[in-house]
Amino acid sequence: MKPEKTRPMNTELTTQPNKTGFLQTVVVALGNLKRQLQHDYEQAYPDLREIIHLVLDEEESRAWDLTLFPHLLLPDLVEAHVARLNLRPTQTKPVDVFAKRARDRFERQQQTFALCA
Repeated sequence: MKPEKTRPMNTELTTQPNKTGFLQTVVVALGNLKRQLQHDYEQAYPDLREIIHLVLDEEESRAWDLTLFPHLLLPDLVEAHVARLNLRPTQTKPVDVFAKRARDRFERQQQTFALCA
């Protein structure tokens, strides 16, 4: 009995258009989240603006190294880094980075009815 021929997993996102769109969506979401975190931490620590910017950049890079979903890890990574600086984490507002686009699309469409037989 011969083993089945296997194909290696394709992890290159830039060669497939639908995955490129996903990656662009993640980049936009991450940018929005990063701006929100920057704003929240600057409100709590106005004198530490440059340090907060450096922390966000460092943890963004670390999040990308860990996953293709860095927006899910970034708030916790930043919070841990801030705690290591002996600062208290801020209460960040939850950012709905993906839902806005879908919600806008549904608001523009007419109400649809489905009939089941």
